[in-house]
Amino acid sequence: MDISSTGLRVLRQIAESGSFTAAATRLGYTQSAVSRQAASLERSAGTALFERRPDGVRLTPAGLTLLRHARTILDCLTAAERDLTGTVPRTELVRLGLFLSAGAALLPPALTRLAATDPQISVTTTEGTTPSLIRALRAGSIDLAVLTSRPPHRPPDGESPRLHVETVADAELVVAVPSTGEFAGRTAVHIDELVDARWIATPASNAEPLLGVWPGLPGRPNIVHTARDWLAKLQLVAGGFGVTTVPSRLSPVLPPGVSLLHVEGAPPEIRRVLVARLPGRPTSAIAAVTRAIASTT
Repeated sequence: MDISSTGLRVLRQIAESGSFTAAATRLGYTQSAVSRQAASLERSAGTALFERRPDGVRLTPAGLTLLRHARTILDCLTAAERDLTGTVPRTELVRLGLFLSAGAALLPPALTRLAATDPQISVTTTEGTTPSLIRALRAGSIDLAVLTSRPPHRPPDGESPRLHVETVADAELVVAVPSTGEFAGRTAVHIDELVDARWIATPASNAEPLLGVWPGLPGRPNIVHTARDWLAKLQLVAGGFGVTTVPSRLSPVLPPGVSLLHVEGAPPEIRRVLVARLPGRPTSAIAAVTRAIASTT
C-alpha cells in the first residue's frame, strides 16, 4: 500500500470527528480535500474504510484495522521528529479526556494528588461528550477517557477490540433548583412536581442524549434555556431561571443559591463514572493517572 502520513492523519481525524466536514474544519482543509484523501486511502487499501450513515461517518472493520496501525505510525513519526530536533521531553505526557461535568468535581483533586505522587507526569485535558471522547480514544488523540454511563451500563461502544474500562464510582442523578422560592428548604421533589418545571438543558444531537432534563419525565419538557457549560447552567439555576439535572458528585462545587433535590415517585437514576483506554498493558503514566482519578471518587 502507498499511503501518506497526511492520509493517515485524515483517517484519524475522521474517526475522531465522525464526519468529513468536522475533520476538514479541525485539520484546516477543505471538505473536498478530505474527501480526496479518503478516496485515495480506500484505493490504496483496496477496500471500503468508511461507512457513510445519516448521523455521520464511521470506520468499517477494515478502517479500524488501518486506524490501529495509523496510531503507531504517527506516534513513530512524532518520535522521529523529536529525535531529529534533539527535543527531549522532560515529563511523561498523558492526554486525558473528560465528560462535561467531570472537570469541576474530579479533575482538580486528581491533578493535586498526581502532583504529589508522580510529579514527572504532565496531563493535558480535553472536554467532550462520552461519544466524542470514545471516538478520540479510538483515533489515538487522547490516551485516557473519563466517561459516564446510565443503566443498563452497556459497553461504551460496539467496536473491536473492546476498550479496557474500569468503574471508579456510581453517582445518583439529582435536580439542581434555586435555594429560594417554591423548593426552599426541601431535600426531595416528586416527579409530578417537575412536569411543568422550566428546564435548563444541554443541546442534543442525533448521537447524544439531551442532558439536563429528568429522564422519563411525563410529557414534553419546557426547556427555557440551553447551555453546554455547567457553570452557566448552575448560575442560571441560582438566579431562579429554571432547574436542571446534575450528578450528586457536583455538590462540593455548587455555586451559592443552588440546592440539590432527590427525585421521588420515579426509579433512581444512577450515573456511573468510568475510566477507559485502549486494550493492552498501560504505560506507567497512564496507570498513575487512572489511580489518581479513582482516588478522588
